[in-house]
Amino acid sequence: MQRLLREPLLHFLILGALLFALYGWVGRDASHASDEIVVDQARVDALSGQFGRIWQRQPSRVELQGLIDGWVREEILYREGVSSGLERDDEVVRRRVVQKMDFMIDGMATEMPEEAQLDAWLRAHPDRYRVAPVYTLRQVYFDPGRHGGQLDDVIADAQRRLARDPQAEVGDATPLPATLRQASAEEVSRTFGQRFVDGLSALPVDQWSGPIPSGFGLHLVWVEQRSAGRLPALAEVRQAVERDVLNDRAQRASEAFYRQLRQRYGVRQEGRLDVAGRDGSKPLAANGDVAGAQ
Repeated sequence: MQRLLREPLLHFLILGALLFALYGWVGRDASHASDEIVVDQARVDALSGQFGRIWQRQPSRVELQGLIDGWVREEILYREGVSSGLERDDEVVRRRVVQKMDFMIDGMATEMPEEAQLDAWLRAHPDRYRVAPVYTLRQVYFDPGRHGGQLDDVIADAQRRLARDPQAEVGDATPLPATLRQASAEEVSRTFGQRFVDGLSALPVDQWSGPIPSGFGLHLVWVEQRSAGRLPALAEVRQAVERDVLNDRAQRASEAFYRQLRQRYGVRQEGRLDVAGRDGSKPLAANGDVAGAQ
């Protein structure tokens, strides 16, 4: 029972029920006093604060009364527009209202997760946070287009020279870096391509090895240092894990809230889906049946 009471989705559903009750109460009061506009102290303070942020001073009494009169005018026109249904076919208004609802739903799922929940999330999604391997290496490049059918012989000769002298000058000129230090697998991939990174994992340390391919040609490589990829401790990635847990909760809460709302509505689709499929299939009728099918 205690575990159930700590479940965020249960909290959300309770809040959703309270919101529905609140909407009903507010809507009932609004129906009885739709022609009354109340300019309370919170509204006056908000108008005054907005003026101060723009003009860097407080408004005078005359200016403040002008702000209030302007707000009242907007409120009257807004109410009249809504009562006339002017907002119903306005896509900008529609998107803005939907956006506000999304913001409201997201705000319901902001309870910070506990340590055990963060640790469980990290273990359930290790690939999102895994620290990539890091390499320090040297490479020499061989251009297949330059050597043609003699490429294998050129590389074999370079290997023999490097075996005698690891600092021997071999390979072809290239703008590619001869050395990378403490470069992550992602950084190596950006420079040489993923095929090169894939080839590094099998190479021994502290000797010339290869050749391994890249998007440019072939390479002999000396791996000076390689730190294997690993799953970090929670303390190293806490901020990212917290963000992802909260995002996941918000998405699940949003979907649960929508399903709860969806049950209140019946949907009748009268429009036809008249665009035929690219495969030549017939268009669908509004109920999902193939148009013209018997």
